[in-house]
This record gives sequence, structure tokens and C-alpha cells, in this order.
Amino acid sequence: MAHKILVVDDELEIQMAFQRTLEHEGHEVEAASSGEQALALLDGGSFDLVLLDVCMPQLSGIDVLTKMRERGMQVPTIVISGGGSVDLAVQAIKLGAFDFVQKPLLRERLLLTVRNALRYNHLEEAHQRLQADTTASEIIGDGAAMRRVKALVAKVAPSDGRVLITGDNGTGKELVAAAIHAGSSRSKGPFVKLNCGAVSKDLVESELFGHEKGSFTGAISARKGRFELADGGTLLLDEIGDMPMPMQVKLLRVLQEGQFERVGGTRSIEVDVRVLAASNRDLALMVQEGSFREDLYYRLNVLTLRVPPLRERREDIPLLLSHFTRKGARGQGLKFSPEAVSALRHYDYPGNVRELQNLVERLSILHAGETIEAQHAQEMLSMTNGKQRGARGPLYEYGASMRDLLHNIEKQIIVEAIAANGNSKGAAAQALGTERSHFYKKCRQFGIAGGENE
Repeated sequence: MAHKILVVDDELEIQMAFQRTLEHEGHEVEAASSGEQALALLDGGSFDLVLLDVCMPQLSGIDVLTKMRERGMQVPTIVISGGGSVDLAVQAIKLGAFDFVQKPLLRERLLLTVRNALRYNHLEEAHQRLQADTTASEIIGDGAAMRRVKALVAKVAPSDGRVLITGDNGTGKELVAAAIHAGSSRSKGPFVKLNCGAVSKDLVESELFGHEKGSFTGAISARKGRFELADGGTLLLDEIGDMPMPMQVKLLRVLQEGQFERVGGTRSIEVDVRVLAASNRDLALMVQEGSFREDLYYRLNVLTLRVPPLRERREDIPLLLSHFTRKGARGQGLKFSPEAVSALRHYDYPGNVRELQNLVERLSILHAGETIEAQHAQEMLSMTNGKQRGARGPLYEYGASMRDLLHNIEKQIIVEAIAANGNSKGAAAQALGTERSHFYKKCRQFGIAGGENE
């Protein structure tokens, strides 16, 4: 992958030699003959690496490095000196320099040092993103439904094909994506995710592709986007159905060409990224309605993997309970009687695995140190679905976006309206004062089966 490198040296011959060597390796190189010029270039653009001479008039390399750190510039820097001392090297390293090397610098030593610096920076970024964005890749469940999911994950993971992961909110789509990454040849690379529904439509492009300094209000420094951070690894686009239509066009271009420009930038950046997409919405229906691009849908949907809701895999509930009460979990130490487990297995869990996990956490708070009996479980379930108090449980659910919460509420209203109107979708639509065609589309979108259409 080509990188943008700044060479700073007041000796024109050395400056040009470095520039030729690095350009021959495919890098884009800019040069500065003074510390002042270097700072101006750094203020005006983004660089992946700086080669910085120490001995320069007016502003020395150490002065430049000091000002870079004062301004919050975290560009990896290799400091070069013709007459360096141990004290100078220590000073440079304390200021954050990646390495300190002495002239004359042979070609192979220069290239090796540059490669090491770029590789280290890439790993640092990947590590930071992994800490912030990754989830465990363990898929809990050994029932028939989850065995099918695991078998399909094992088949698709080694390939580089794009996978569309579908399923209701809370079913574990991110876990499946993480498992695909862990089983692929990219497993040592970064696993990066972006929830398209949780980002303002004005910032989606910047989140995906990054931006240059000053490209919009608030862009006080250059920033890499998720595609760059995922280079060599996997990018999960969660809730892809919520991506604005203009961004769908730009995403399609990246999938086709493998390159993009940062917001406010002109340099094309090439990346090697496997893209996974996830959605709780019916993308095929959205294509028919014109709210999702057909060409993008087929680009993303090379393979489809559906994650079943918890009501279709009740046999896994005992295993999930064990997982949520293991050491280190929020429900640590909680025990369930066989009768309590049986009661929990007979609930439908509209919030799926996420709802079960939240329920275990609430039980651990209210019944710390106790064995959970059937009565405790039933009381908690009654509180959750609002039957005991004649009211609904909390509308907010930790980790869910506003769009997800609204979708869940809308789906529950439709389900209850059908049940309250003799299991008739037509009567439910009429009772809610909505067009039947629109009501039926909503039922298909949410995967609501049963009920008559008339």
C-alpha cells in the first residue's frame, strides 16, 4: 500500500536521494528544506510518516518534533542526524520519535526503517480500533438452528466473499461477523465495525472514508476512516439498511474499485478490505420500494446468513444462562433452578439474546446471592412485558439505537393489533387506520407471520 511521506532536510542532495528512493517504492513524497516549511506542510495536509533531519538552521529537528507534539500531531517520525549523540537520540525518543538513525543512511537501511515505522503505526491503529470496536467471536448454542449457523460460518469464513448477515435486533449478528473474521485468513488483521444507523447522515462519509484537516467545521486534524483502519482485515457495516442513499452510491464505487478519497482530499487511497454487512430489515423489500440500491444489494449479498431469533432456538437458553453467569459476567454466581430455566424457555423474547442478557443482569441485582426460582423468573418476565402492572417495561434498551428501539415498538404494536383483532391483518390495519398494502409491507419487513390478510 502506498503512503504519503514528508522528507525534511536542508541538504538538497540528501533530500532528493531520499525522495527518489521512496518514490521508487511507490510512495507519494513531499519535501521541505526547513522546519518552518515542514510545519506548514503538516498543518495543510496529512502524512503517514515524516523523515526529519536534526541539524537545520532556525528550527532544528528537535524543535519541529516538539511543535508537532504541542499541536497534537501524532505522525510517526524518524529522526535523522549526521552527528547524533546518545543524549540527542534519547531526547527525540522522549518526544515520540519512532526511531533515531545516523547519516550516512544506506538505501536498504532507509527502506527497512520506513517499513518498520509504517507497519508499527498500522498495528497501533488496529489495536486501538480492536479495543474499541471488537466483540467476542464465540457463538453460544448447540441446538439445530445454531449448528446450521456455525456450519455456514465455517464454510464462508475462509473465502473473501462478502456476506449479508440478517436477523432481528439482539440475535447476535455482530458475533457472527466476528466469528467469520476470526475464521478467515485476515484474522490477524483488524476487525472494524460501523453502525450505520447510529451515525448522523452528515458524518457517515467521514466515518467511512476519513477526512482531511479543515474539510468541514470541526475537522481540526486529518483522520482516517473505517476503510483505512480495516486495511488488511474486515469491515462490518451494521444496519446497512439505514445508510443514506447518496452514501450508497459512494460505497458501491469503493466495492467496485477498491479505492476512495478522504472528505476534502484528492489523493486516491487503495485498501484491501473484506466487507460484511448486517441488517434487521428486509433489504429485498427496500429495493422494491426504492429505498435501497439494487446494485449495492447484489454487491453485498454474495452470501446470506440468517441468525435465528431466540424463540426459534429455545434449547440454547440453558447454555446462554450459563454463559451470562460465568466468572467476569455481570450475572456472575447467579444460579437457576430447573423450574426457573423451564419458565425462561417458555418466553418469546422479542428482544432476543440481548433481552435475555439484560434479564439476567436485572435478576442478579434484585436477587444477589440467591438461587433463582420459577417465581422470581416469572415475576421478572411479567415486569418485562408489562402484564403484572398493566404497563410496559422500560422502552430504552442499552446498546440499541433510536431507530432500533422505534422498530421494536412498531413491530410490537403490529403484533398486538393482529392478536387483538381476531388474528386478522386486514382488521388490524383498519383498526390502526393505515392502508392495508402499507400494513402488509410492514409485516413482511418485520417478518411477522401468521394472521389472515383479509
